[in-house]
Amino acid sequence: MLDHQSRRSGRRLAGSALALATAVCVLPVVPAFADQAPAPAPAPAAQSEATPHLDAVERTLRQVSPGLEGTVWQRTAGNRLDAPADDPGGWLLQTPGCWGDPSCTERTGTRRLLDKMRENISRATRTVDISTLAPFPEGAFQDAIVDGLKASVAAGNSPHVRILAGAAPLYNITALPSKYRDELVTKLGPAAARVTIEVASMTTAKTAFSWNHSKLLVVDGQSVVTGGINNWKNDYLDTAHPVTDVDLALNGPAAASAGAYLDTLWDWTCRNTGVFSAAWFASTNGAGCTPDLEKRHNPPADKVPATGGQQVIAVGGLGVGIRDKDSASAYRPGPVPAVDDLKCGPIGLHDNTNADRDYETVNPEENALRALIASAGSRIDISQQDVTGTCPPLPRYDVRTFDLLAAKMAEGVKVRIVVSDPGNRGTVGSGGYSQIKSVNEISDTLAARLTARLGDPAQAKATMCRNLQLAPFRAAPTATWADGHPYALHHKLVAVDGSAFFIGSKNLYPAWLQDFGYVVENRTAAAQLDERLLAPQWQYSQTAATYDYTRGLCQG
Repeated sequence: MLDHQSRRSGRRLAGSALALATAVCVLPVVPAFADQAPAPAPAPAAQSEATPHLDAVERTLRQVSPGLEGTVWQRTAGNRLDAPADDPGGWLLQTPGCWGDPSCTERTGTRRLLDKMRENISRATRTVDISTLAPFPEGAFQDAIVDGLKASVAAGNSPHVRILAGAAPLYNITALPSKYRDELVTKLGPAAARVTIEVASMTTAKTAFSWNHSKLLVVDGQSVVTGGINNWKNDYLDTAHPVTDVDLALNGPAAASAGAYLDTLWDWTCRNTGVFSAAWFASTNGAGCTPDLEKRHNPPADKVPATGGQQVIAVGGLGVGIRDKDSASAYRPGPVPAVDDLKCGPIGLHDNTNADRDYETVNPEENALRALIASAGSRIDISQQDVTGTCPPLPRYDVRTFDLLAAKMAEGVKVRIVVSDPGNRGTVGSGGYSQIKSVNEISDTLAARLTARLGDPAQAKATMCRNLQLAPFRAAPTATWADGHPYALHHKLVAVDGSAFFIGSKNLYPAWLQDFGYVVENRTAAAQLDERLLAPQWQYSQTAATYDYTRGLCQG
């Protein structure tokens, strides 16, 4: 129980960027050489849809972070949402995937995710690049990695593997790369001799609560699975109350964009390894730390053959500690409104989210998400663990995001927000899968920002009643899972106008971590997202809603 609890606490505190500052260290890693692009797959016809949302996001990224194009963000064409031929919406990978069943007996979504991990890794001819939040992959997640690597070796390949974990100080101090390396080698058995493995854990800024939070599986710079799902058995697999989460699978040039982002993280990691440094490292075969594995072995995005007609924007962030600013940026943000409810007591850190231009330039995903929301003309769907954060010591919310939501509602845009059930709140801020005591904390903040905009509390309330849906998450008709635990939601999802969406690891609340995700604009894919996730989510969550404009519900 103690081990179970320590893992859960460490993970959640990491995901919310709240942890105690303590040292993290390192050792040495691995190199290798490899080949050219994979054999081109037949390319479907080019996408013919207009892409106003992608265009808006790209304009913002070019303004704010022009010097990070190609390493932290990149727009590419020729991609394919990676779904089976008999399941066009199968690119959407959900856990647990048992909508409507509080006992969650058939976890079809989790099985599909594990199968996809195994399948992608089994096709590796050169590289497997994994990024996660500590602890390292375990249980059936680890089994999928091992089975995939064994299949790759059996096919005559010798893949080079990197596994990078973000470590929250103190809470993840037991996430030792050497221990995980040894476990992985043991499970691989004889196949381990044909696999070069590098493992590292890192914390880029203990005092700013910054570490890797991205969740990536990139194979040969050609395929990628990414989103919010952590590879933890106790939270996702071996439990009667699994976390609801989502990834997407993609194939094509945008996978190389993810690889370039991982090289950026590993470059910092390899330069900061040492016994008393900010990263710990271990490897097999005497390999050293390889900061440019993707660049060495795989083609850049513009050389990856097209596999489809989908345009996407890959966008990440560097948190705090990797790079101070984008020197190529001439970005000058407008003033963020002064508000009196950002702090929760006398303890607080410098506010990177609301008051630091340089931080913004090296964390383009934050402005990308705001630009996506700003591009909405009719509808905004937000599915998140939280939209307000760990306060103190971080600021409670992103003022510009809440002001955008207020402005959109004032324009008549419909806004739906679903967050994790506050019953998941831990004893210390983000010690669980919620950081709030009530969803009224969200509606109160929206009301305050609307009042600031409209000048009249009654008009603000009426605007919310006409345009807002707000609810704690439910996955079935009952108020809890069958074992009595509240439903935990870990999505990092924003969708607009039934046309474009972001899926990744980046939270909408203040969190100064290394994160990554994709902005996709495609009405067919957006319809699949709505049918398979947003619609069933609201079907069950609306029973607990405090606002629902379709039913005249206005309780906040």
